[in-house]
Amino acid sequence: MPSRYLSFRCSVPWLMLLLQALLLIRSFFGFPGVSDTYSSSNSHPEFQDVTHMVVFGFGFFLMVLRRYGFSSTGFNLLLVVLGVQCSVLAEDLLSRTADCSLWSLARAVVSTTAVVISTGAVLGKANPVQLIVMTLVELIFFYVSRWINKTFLEVPEPLTVMHVHLFGAYFGLALTSRFPEPPPGLDKSRSTPKSELFSVLGTVFVWVFWPSFNSILADSKKEAVLNTYLALAVSAVAAFMLSALTSKDGKFRMAHIRSAVLAGGVAVTYTAHRIQHPWIAMILGLLGSVVTILGSHCVQRCFNPALKLQDTSGVHFTFGLPAVLGAVAAVVLHVVEDGIETQWNNLSSLGYTAFFYIGAFCQTISTALITGLITGLILNIKLLKAVHVSKYFDDQFYWEFPHLSVGF
Repeated sequence: MPSRYLSFRCSVPWLMLLLQALLLIRSFFGFPGVSDTYSSSNSHPEFQDVTHMVVFGFGFFLMVLRRYGFSSTGFNLLLVVLGVQCSVLAEDLLSRTADCSLWSLARAVVSTTAVVISTGAVLGKANPVQLIVMTLVELIFFYVSRWINKTFLEVPEPLTVMHVHLFGAYFGLALTSRFPEPPPGLDKSRSTPKSELFSVLGTVFVWVFWPSFNSILADSKKEAVLNTYLALAVSAVAAFMLSALTSKDGKFRMAHIRSAVLAGGVAVTYTAHRIQHPWIAMILGLLGSVVTILGSHCVQRCFNPALKLQDTSGVHFTFGLPAVLGAVAAVVLHVVEDGIETQWNNLSSLGYTAFFYIGAFCQTISTALITGLITGLILNIKLLKAVHVSKYFDDQFYWEFPHLSVGF
């Protein structure tokens, strides 16, 4: 057996065992009893929806590479179950509040979505040890970013958690810039009709459960569900329309559909709970699809080659750009609503509030980029056994196959 395989066998299981032991010890000594934390809650169905979305939806969504299907779904499940526990532990240690309620688990699952999004940017290039370390580091940095927004910029607690799209996308972009580029024309980096079909299946899962994702931490749950669904519906229609218009032969492109149908859900994340007029959510859904499809052309042709980035799953234009649109919409909506309430008499107060909202979004992106670069440098040290570029996008490096299948 090659020495590289032995090194993974000697590192990955023991790293997972160490982390799980630490989490068990901390939960044994730090968390209150079950009777104090697990009580009946109307949020349990939403919690199940979000769990399905993160595990099933994103697991299949990442199955876009022809020879990386086992790793896409398997590593996603591993990172989610580790990330949720680590997120609860990080919040417990940093906030010094021992809490393992359904509410804290919901925050943990939503926070772990940032890790799943970042994984899409380095899909096929990071080994399991690097992915586990990335999960731990990113969740800590994400919690720090949330704490800054809540403490210094006075952002409500639920909204700080919903910055996962911004943080996850730009953390992943900064992270992937630290990995060596694969050789040009690498056959394993392509997709096949089978892998595209599985990826679209994951997109459908995410699409269906996204209203629960946007409403699970919101105060006005009915408004959040309604506005999110309308934004998703319009973005799906716009995705098909724009895909046919922008394709050379006038046919639908599966890559467009896979990314743009989710844009409405991302764009309305920050404002779904406070939008009072459904047409505003529908416009955000339309603009989200426009930003995603047009942005994919600009990003892939100009941005990525100039910065030598390989965004494997397109998280920048799938999550990053619609999240920026949603951030701008949140500031505009907040200023307009407060201005109407005060009859535009106190412009200084409106500007002060808008400054804090803009500062929160800029801080989230800046922290994600800086910490992503730092994490990328950490992941490429020799101790973490970085994968050689010739082994990128290959399941056979990590998984046992009963027989070799060259068609997947």
